[in-house]
Amino acid sequence: MKTNLKLSVVDQSPVRQGGTARDAVLETVELAKAAERLGYHRYWVAEHHNVANFAGTAPEVLIGQIAAATSTIRVGSGGVMLSHYSPFKVAETFRMLETFFPGRIDLGLGRAPGSDQLTAAVLSHPRQRIDVRYYPDQVRDLVGFLNNSVDPEHPFASVHAGPGEFTAPDVWLLGSRADSASMAAEMGLPFSFAHFFGMAVEQGPLIADMYRSQFKPSKYLSEPKVNVGLQVLCAETEEEAQRIASSRNVARVKSVQGTREAVPPIDEALAYQFRPDELAYINQLREHYIDGDPQQVREKIEAVAELYKTDDVGIVTICYAFEDRVRSYELVAEAFGLSELKK
Repeated sequence: MKTNLKLSVVDQSPVRQGGTARDAVLETVELAKAAERLGYHRYWVAEHHNVANFAGTAPEVLIGQIAAATSTIRVGSGGVMLSHYSPFKVAETFRMLETFFPGRIDLGLGRAPGSDQLTAAVLSHPRQRIDVRYYPDQVRDLVGFLNNSVDPEHPFASVHAGPGEFTAPDVWLLGSRADSASMAAEMGLPFSFAHFFGMAVEQGPLIADMYRSQFKPSKYLSEPKVNVGLQVLCAETEEEAQRIASSRNVARVKSVQGTREAVPPIDEALAYQFRPDELAYINQLREHYIDGDPQQVREKIEAVAELYKTDDVGIVTICYAFEDRVRSYELVAEAFGLSELKK
């Protein structure tokens, strides 16, 4: 069993019914302050567009707000959807963040659109959308610009990303498929597997093993580094955790159906009548979600960490009430003794 896991927070800035996007992003900052106090290692924020249930449209802005409101916890993106953007501009944005908060910034990169196809087109308009086949080249260019290590033969080798002193964030590749893991291994970068997506997670440990076996040491990383992101909800009792989690479950069903509504209150979620196909979908997801009391949650997190052979775990917690979300992270921190490990 893992006893000294490095636990982190992955925050999608969920919007609840009756709340606003402003509430959601302000709560993200408050939760980050609590996470630092509780002993969590890092705090990553997500990127989503044109959805009612998640407010995090600009992780780079949130990162600046969080880092300014905290002092020690690492802060980063989980992740920036690089296929929408210029690698040079992303490099300058994150070098600016690193300049303000040296040694505390992470840049997690994903290639999924973080949106529907129409919204993805709007993010590129009036330019043509970047073909996803160029994503590996975008990552190489970005890492080169961040570290002032662009190949001398590159057509943009004479262009240097600012600002100021040379400093760069840690770059992670994020994904839920083998191709992202292979790319991370080839480039000598750390890899984070999105187990919390609940899709093809049976392959996750195999993908992590493949990443390790293919890993090529680089000047950025000498040994493979794997993080796994888990969907977790902890309460004083298993029954209470399941009750609170009902809001997340209904929100997930609505989301996969394309009806991206805000997270419903618990009473409304408990009264929701699932169709057979919806119930089957939720039951499948719940096999990979970690909901329960502190002892159950600790044991399940440790078991998944063992499967992935990692001591680095990110926790996603979605529920209706902000107080329940904070309490969940508090209970997990207490279960793992994070405050003691921090001393």
